[in-house]
Amino acid sequence: MPGTCVGGTGEHRTSVNGLVPHSWLNALGIPPWVWGPLSVSLHAALEATLVVAVVGCALGFLLAKGCFPGRGAIETVFSLPMALPPTVVGWYLLTQLGGPGPIRSAEVRLFGHPLTFTFTGIVVAQIVESFPYCLRFSRAAISGVDPRFEQAARAMGLPQWRIALLVTLPLARRGVVAGVVMAFGRALGDFGATMIVAGSVPIATTMPIALYNAVFFGSHEQAMVLALVQLAVAFGILFGVSRLGKVKPW
Repeated sequence: MPGTCVGGTGEHRTSVNGLVPHSWLNALGIPPWVWGPLSVSLHAALEATLVVAVVGCALGFLLAKGCFPGRGAIETVFSLPMALPPTVVGWYLLTQLGGPGPIRSAEVRLFGHPLTFTFTGIVVAQIVESFPYCLRFSRAAISGVDPRFEQAARAMGLPQWRIALLVTLPLARRGVVAGVVMAFGRALGDFGATMIVAGSVPIATTMPIALYNAVFFGSHEQAMVLALVQLAVAFGILFGVSRLGKVKPW
């Protein structure tokens, strides 16, 4: 219901609305009614990206360097959100997070409420949607590292974990960073899965959902502003990724 904090979303009100200084938004000419959805979007996407970056890079490294059966099947399963419509992903999340079963019971025990129609539900949906981008970029970048550098480090007596940290990941850094940035962009722009899992609760309304609401209720001027802001953010993300190939090596 409008104006109601559902589930555990109320605890995020201060941190979400304070994520981007209002003075910055004023300087950029962004109207005050955009601040809420923009801050929710950025906050949720950042939280999702932190999880995706750690887990996605670790799994990408395991798939690139590990030697065990089923690697292709694992990558395919975790890459399914790239091929499935976001609404399908959202439906599966809604039924698992909000429907009866062990997952919902675990949510209630941990958080005191189901994660559907909450800010945390948005983060979960964005993690699922953005994870394949970080995973596949990281796996490809790590697989492309020249094994001769790793062999040289191994000949010097370095343990495997130090080779990974000091040789493999630094050499694959551009692809890994590109994957993390693309995952952030995907999380920031998600609509279908987020809409189904979180709905249009005011404190959990992201920019894409706000744009949908503006179009649905005939607020075309607001829709244009929301679309322009998201276009500017998307351009900045893609421009940043393109610059990665022009940065001087460390």
